[in-house]
Amino acid sequence: RRVPFAFYPVYQSQSTKIHNNMNKNKKNQATELSYYGLYLLNYLKENHPDRATDTAFINERADHAAEVYEQSRLEGNTPDSAQELAMAALLKGLHFSPYNTIVEVFWNEFEDEIDRGYAPTLALQLLPVFTPAFARYPLSDDFAQSPAYDRLYTELTGAISLITEDEDGI
Repeated sequence: RRVPFAFYPVYQSQSTKIHNNMNKNKKNQATELSYYGLYLLNYLKENHPDRATDTAFINERADHAAEVYEQSRLEGNTPDSAQELAMAALLKGLHFSPYNTIVEVFWNEFEDEIDRGYAPTLALQLLPVFTPAFARYPLSDDFAQSPAYDRLYTELTGAISLITEDEDGI
């Protein structure tokens, strides 16, 4: 019985190894993020995917969170307390997610019309369409607990209903 080629050991010349390592280092430098940067990137991918490619925003927020942590420790706060302050600074203004709101409307109101797995993709595509609707509301970190959220939710439900009724809509 023959062993597939992939299982044979592959030997590279020393210059090939060096070249490959140099390429890996360049890639790592371009994508290297701090703890706060990685945390924020992951958070944005899950909650604000439209902002997940904004490296300037991510780096600025991550640097600010690190500064908050450092300053808090210098002021005598415990590591846990300093971490809590740093995370609050990192995520300020990002707790409410228009993207997640659209996904929630799809899941709750259109489960028969739109496949649950397709809802996130569709929500990301429709996010720019609904930007004017979101702009009419005071979107803060605690917006989802306000009466205005219910009005927005109803408005989104109506707009999505119109889109799903249109044969070319979804």
